[in-house]
Order: sequence, then structure tokens, then C-alpha cells
Amino acid sequence: MLKALDLFCCAGGASYGLAQNGFDVTGIDIDPQPHYPFKFVQMNVLDLDVTYLSDFDYVFASPPCQGYSTTASLHGKEYSKLIGRVRELLDKSGKFYTIENVVGSELVNPVMLCGSMFGLRMYRHRLFESNFLVPQPFHPKHITKVVPLGRTPKKDEFLSMCGHFSGVEEARQNTGHIWMNQHELAQCIPWKYSEYISKYHPMIRGNL
Repeated sequence: MLKALDLFCCAGGASYGLAQNGFDVTGIDIDPQPHYPFKFVQMNVLDLDVTYLSDFDYVFASPPCQGYSTTASLHGKEYSKLIGRVRELLDKSGKFYTIENVVGSELVNPVMLCGSMFGLRMYRHRLFESNFLVPQPFHPKHITKVVPLGRTPKKDEFLSMCGHFSGVEEARQNTGHIWMNQHELAQCIPWKYSEYISKYHPMIRGNL
């Protein structure tokens, strides 16, 4: 079985998608993750030695996005930008990898994914840089309204999973992240995204 390492794993949205493609997943995060559904190691990713990655066939990394968010300047805080340091570690490892982050981040030739590509009731754009070829899927036009923050979504509205959003149960059911609480849902990427990206991993493609 192929082994995947999920860095900055949070509650395991990306990990779950990797597992759907047959990876044996281990997650690493600096904070405790009591709801994480796979093997978990609590540590600072920035303290990892490159030799730690030698046992894995794929590394998926989601460095904190706050420093790259379009709303970062509104909070009056300085956020660390870690993509460069994470990419350096992954390049040294020689492993196949993917780095995920928000639109506006410093990813190189990324693929952009949106919930509308996977039949989800959300847009939630995210970028994915990989050192293997991943095709850019068709991006449907945005025609469905997003529920305003603070109100439970109607059936004809898309979800807004950020902050203290309403409609937590709807978000659980729509994403399939039924083990997550509100905060975890607001931080995660839908597992459909990492499932799509990781199915193009060369060692997976070679087994098709």
C-alpha cells in the first residue's frame, strides 16, 4: 500500500480524500486534532527533517493560508508565509508532492478547484501545486447565490463555510466531513479536492 503524509492536516479533510485513492495516511499538525480519523503525529511541520519523509510515497501539504488571504490586511496582524519553506523541504525529499493554498498565494502553475466541479453546494476555490501533471478541470459558471453569513442556508443557496457560519449539519452532509465540528469545517478543504488531485499521482496512475 502506498503511504501518504498530510502536513498541516487539521481535522483530516485532505487526508480522507487521499485515503479514497488507497493511500495509508499519516497526518501531522502542530495542534491536537482529536477528531482526525487516521494516524496522527503532533509536531511542528517546520521542525521536520527531510529524512522523515523518506518512508512516504506522497506528501500533501496545506500551509496556513492567512498570510495569503485577500482579507489578511483587514485584521491588522502579520501572518507567516510558509509556502517557500515547505516547497524547499519537499523538493529536497525527492518525493511526489502537492501544496494547497488559497487564491492569491505564491503557488507555481497551480490547478484551481471549486466545489461546483464536484457537485458540492459551495464554491470554495483552492489552488494546488504539484510536481506531477494534474489536468485543470472545467470550471462551471457561478450562478447559485451563496447564503449570507449568519443565516441558515436555503435549499437553493450555496453554503458559506467560514468563521462562525450557520448550517453546520448541512455542511457536514454536503462535504461528507461528518466527523468535523464548525471550526474544523471552516478550516478544511473538501475531500473531493484531494481525491481528484491524488488520483493523478504517477504511482496511482501506473496501477490503473
